[in-house]
Amino acid sequence: MSDDFMIFMQSIEAYEKDIFDQPNFLNTFQAIKPLTEHQQKNVIFSGTGDSFISAMLAEVFSDYAVKSMDPLDLLRTKSIVKNKIIYFVSISGNTISNIKAAKITKKSTAITSVPQSKLANVCNSSIILNFQYSKELTAGSISFLESALTCISLVSPISIPKDPKIFNKAISDAKKSKFGKRLFVLGSGYTFPIAMYCAAKFYEVLGYDVHFQRIEQFSHMELFSIKKGDTVIIFEENNYHAKQLSRNLKNLGLNVIHPTFTSKHKISKLLYYVYFSQLLTLFEAKRRRQKECHFILSKNLRNVSNQMIY
Repeated sequence: MSDDFMIFMQSIEAYEKDIFDQPNFLNTFQAIKPLTEHQQKNVIFSGTGDSFISAMLAEVFSDYAVKSMDPLDLLRTKSIVKNKIIYFVSISGNTISNIKAAKITKKSTAITSVPQSKLANVCNSSIILNFQYSKELTAGSISFLESALTCISLVSPISIPKDPKIFNKAISDAKKSKFGKRLFVLGSGYTFPIAMYCAAKFYEVLGYDVHFQRIEQFSHMELFSIKKGDTVIIFEENNYHAKQLSRNLKNLGLNVIHPTFTSKHKISKLLYYVYFSQLLTLFEAKRRRQKECHFILSKNLRNVSNQMIY
């Protein structure tokens, strides 16, 4: 694809290209050597947006040996960073809260795609992400996948599956899924950060009213705000608890989507849920004949976001 064509690519088209490039990208992904168990006890991962989700995944895959924290919390409680190694995750390396937090640390590493970014310059070292993307401003997909797998590999040995069935099943399941504009995405363990990621794609791409929550907490809180016709997406294995929740919600007149990928390999299931989240929003945008992501069209909202982020 020529650079001239890419300049004029619309954001939904760019989003689609990045999503479908991911299986090939995985063939070249290089995992990082994991930190020792002793090192992990003194490590915090931090970031914002999709990058915070990558940090949360590191926490879960380390069996909670490392911590994930919002950069503003690090700034407000500076004693937290004392004698800690902080990994700041930021694709652009220009998020101001990350940069400010990095300045108060003694040991920090930037995980970024921009070697000369402000964040990389204030950190002691950098891990550079090498994903190839469309170059157009669009919702994060392949960038998130590399940052997430990089963070996970820092805390746990991982092998990357080459099974095309993962992506193909996500395509099939996403195409079959029907939903309205009010959704609740649920997860637990490593799928809770992906539930958050899924909600973020609905915000960015479609501007839909979406909520994310842990499966157990949902029954104590959000359930009481639900209305007939709402959609609940459950990211969980097909176990008794998930089946019971699905059955009870359907009896209330709710639309339930419970996608699953059968595998003993946790990374395979993680990839499936990531792909499913991306494709669900992509196919809805295409059904609506939408050419641009919601956040591209919502200039006033994007201006506020940029003012707060950068």
